[in-house]
Amino acid sequence: MVYSPLRSFGRFVLAACAVSLGVASLGAQTPTTTAPVGVNPSRFDLFTGYSYFGAHGQLKPLGVDYNSIDAGAIGSGAYYFNKYFGGEFIFVAHPDGKNDGLYTASAGPIFRAPMQNFTLFAHGLAGGGRLVGPNSYRSFQYHNPWEWGPTLTAGGGMDYDLPFMNHRFSFRLFQADYRYIHVNFGPYVPPPSGPTGGRANLNGVDLSTGIVTHFGHIIPPPPVTFSCSASPSTAFPGDPITVTGTAANLNPKKTATYSWTSDGGTVSGTANTANVDTKNLNPGNYTVKGHVSEGAKPGEMADCSAPFTIQQYGPPTISCSANPSTVSPGDSSTITCTGSSPQNRPLTYSYSSTAGSVTGNTSTATLNTTGAAPGTITVTGNVVDDKGQTASSTTTVTVVAPAPPPAPTTTSLCSITFDRDKRRPTRVDNEAKACLDDVALNMQRSPDAKLAIAGNAASTEKNASQAAASRAVNTKDYLVKEKGIDASRISVYTGSQDGKTANSTLIPTGATLDQTGLTPVDESAVKTPPAKRPKKK
Repeated sequence: MVYSPLRSFGRFVLAACAVSLGVASLGAQTPTTTAPVGVNPSRFDLFTGYSYFGAHGQLKPLGVDYNSIDAGAIGSGAYYFNKYFGGEFIFVAHPDGKNDGLYTASAGPIFRAPMQNFTLFAHGLAGGGRLVGPNSYRSFQYHNPWEWGPTLTAGGGMDYDLPFMNHRFSFRLFQADYRYIHVNFGPYVPPPSGPTGGRANLNGVDLSTGIVTHFGHIIPPPPVTFSCSASPSTAFPGDPITVTGTAANLNPKKTATYSWTSDGGTVSGTANTANVDTKNLNPGNYTVKGHVSEGAKPGEMADCSAPFTIQQYGPPTISCSANPSTVSPGDSSTITCTGSSPQNRPLTYSYSSTAGSVTGNTSTATLNTTGAAPGTITVTGNVVDDKGQTASSTTTVTVVAPAPPPAPTTTSLCSITFDRDKRRPTRVDNEAKACLDDVALNMQRSPDAKLAIAGNAASTEKNASQAAASRAVNTKDYLVKEKGIDASRISVYTGSQDGKTANSTLIPTGATLDQTGLTPVDESAVKTPPAKRPKKK
């Protein structure tokens, strides 16, 4: 009665291990998208299976043996308060059906260690056990057949998760418990009336295996997360930067604390926002780090980082223009310069010029060209911001020299004719003298001017060139002798006109006589009429 059940349980355990190995192999080949029990442990487990109890004890009076109460069934339910700890109730029935039997009900704490596909557990329980006395066919030992007594249980085991069952079931590879039962059947009555009564103190190992069904899952609260960002993420030295942190999965029953650090600038703030003072930062990249915590346990704190960049101030720009851009000497021109700072920094203006003088310290200035020589004047406009960064631009003003006075030109004066005196065709007559008197007056008014006299001859005249020369010389002779004109101021020529004439041309200083068709006269080769003697009274 002892060995056969042990062999049966051994065969059962071997078969169960083989099944579990096959299940493990199948589970390794079958992908699953559901988190394993070890990852998200169940809330409630229901176990049913086979139980073998090997007892050692003695019922008094002698004759009733409890050395083996083998085949039985076991059922338990465990409710877990968290991932590791819960409470368990176990009912075990060993209805031997012969001369003994045991039924126990116990409750107590259970501890488990979930792992990937496997779970280890240990429990300690206390409760009551009902021990069955001898059956009626051995009536010579009759006594009260059923009695309750206290029972203690301690042990543990291992479950294998069945992934192909969507993690709803596990196979309990083994459960090994030490069990102690104490039952008192009343006063001992010795033979011949007995033996009846006595006590049973049973202890032994209860080995079980079976199926565990899982209900619900204990999903741990998601860990605290923390993200943060800087605004603006790019700034210039001195610009304020605000860092905003966003924490998720905080426990509303706890108070979250925030702290901030930065590898550049001064950061301040104890809430989910922080401010960074960047006035002393050099251009470059920096990072603000934030920390949120609502406890010291893993998942109750988180960190974040927010990068920001400090840019170099952009230099100002400037463009200049002049109005008018062309002036006369001594005139003024307005210089307009437009400066701009990319960061709207305050700007200061100044000006310089290569000639003249320029005044002004705003966006407009005035160029005065007094004393400047004709030519191009370059005006430079300068701008500087409060960070010492500068920019320059140039514009030009052209000083135009006054137009020179028109060049003097020759003036044709009157022309005299020699047609009246046939006998003396080269003689200056009285009518011609009136014209020459006007010529002399012009010479007196223009003391620096000179006079050109061109004598002409008719084409029908004999010795025409000599006649033309004589007419020019005789005209000059009258102006010199009668009007007192300096002879050096008068030049005589023969002309190419057809006619017995003499033409006079006034030549102001700087003017040039057009000598086209004129031939200079050799005055020494020309006879002049004698001076006219005054008449006697």
